[in-house]
Amino acid sequence: MTTTNRRGQSQQFLSAQGLPRRDTIEDWDRWRRTRHDFVPAPQLSLSAWRAMNSRDRGLHDLHRAATHANLPLLHTPMSRKVAKLLNGRIRSNAMKMKPSTRAGVMVTGGGYQGKTETTCEIAAAFEDSWRALNQHLNPDAVPGARDLYAPVAYVQTPVTAKPKSTCKAILNFYGAPTKNLDLPDLVRQVAESLHDHGTKALVLDDITRLRMHRVDDQDALDLIRAFMSMQVTLVLIGVNIPASGLLQEGRPALQTGGWRMPASQAAKVYGLEPTQTERRFDLVELDRFRYDTAPQIAAWVQHLTGIEERLRLMKAKPGMLIDRRMPEYLFARTNGVVGLLERLVEDGCQEAMDTGTERLSEAFLDGIDIKADDRGRDPEAGEVPDVPPVGTAAATGQRPKQKPRRNPSTVFDDRGPAARSG
Repeated sequence: MTTTNRRGQSQQFLSAQGLPRRDTIEDWDRWRRTRHDFVPAPQLSLSAWRAMNSRDRGLHDLHRAATHANLPLLHTPMSRKVAKLLNGRIRSNAMKMKPSTRAGVMVTGGGYQGKTETTCEIAAAFEDSWRALNQHLNPDAVPGARDLYAPVAYVQTPVTAKPKSTCKAILNFYGAPTKNLDLPDLVRQVAESLHDHGTKALVLDDITRLRMHRVDDQDALDLIRAFMSMQVTLVLIGVNIPASGLLQEGRPALQTGGWRMPASQAAKVYGLEPTQTERRFDLVELDRFRYDTAPQIAAWVQHLTGIEERLRLMKAKPGMLIDRRMPEYLFARTNGVVGLLERLVEDGCQEAMDTGTERLSEAFLDGIDIKADDRGRDPEAGEVPDVPPVGTAAATGQRPKQKPRRNPSTVFDDRGPAARSG
């Protein structure tokens, strides 16, 4: 759908292709190429908006709603830390010429903290630059082959992961055949697909859906670790990885903050493990915002400022989200979780437009209940966070208090990034 700005220029703001997906090679490529194409609604004064005819005003309001539903992915101190490690690891591994095992990366954090979006943005930015470096051609292409070039592959871990279903999920990304193949054939097909499509980074999302008390899941994790032999950077994304049991067999590398994992046992059966080479993962945490120190508060206020600049409410005044007690109020309502903040602001803006209020305030947002969207998420894996109730300490002028820090597993005391959800 298009709207027309004041100069008569047509702008598209609703995609005709439906919800964006990333789990096939075509969908990932489409998302990568168009991920920054959305154009927010132009900023109009209240008088200019009122001067529009009813049709143009309706289209502009629809564009405003789309703008609030597509708030940008803003850089934070936490996401910059993830970007520095992940981009450096993928790029360094992609340039290796020797057939050694590539170090992987685990991205951990609580639910709704933007792990998937941040990781996918970093991976897509790497692919943009890598394609440009190679003139958008696969430098390792087999002569006469017509395989699509895919420097990055994005796969969601199956809810009930088994070695076969994990292989099939990867092969489905490429559109490769999986019917009537036994496990060794599936593994070989995965290895061939990664090589033939020039894949440098394999992103496995929701990795903490694996339950280590299940034998099938243990075998699936062994197989995933064995994929590191295929000269790709393995990127695992999951909620609270240190407490999930995925690192039970690992040893912390205290100097780097990473983990050293033993060579997989089951994978030797699949023909992937010629040696007992140890697998190394760098563990990085995408934490929520904190509100304890002046730099942390300043980072939170800066984030709110970035969001406010994207809002299109007609009666909003500068500083709507950062004046007076609003930063403390918004922190208490969301516990510093960026996904919950985005949901509160989006729902609040929609209600403000529907009621004609056209501004956000503490009193107004008290009437907005945050409902975490659990579609496609596994609550048992911690992918749906606890939502702070309405009626917070900030509403009474008190500073929000931090919950006591609890370490869910003493096995990992002080070993790597903090595994805190509160």
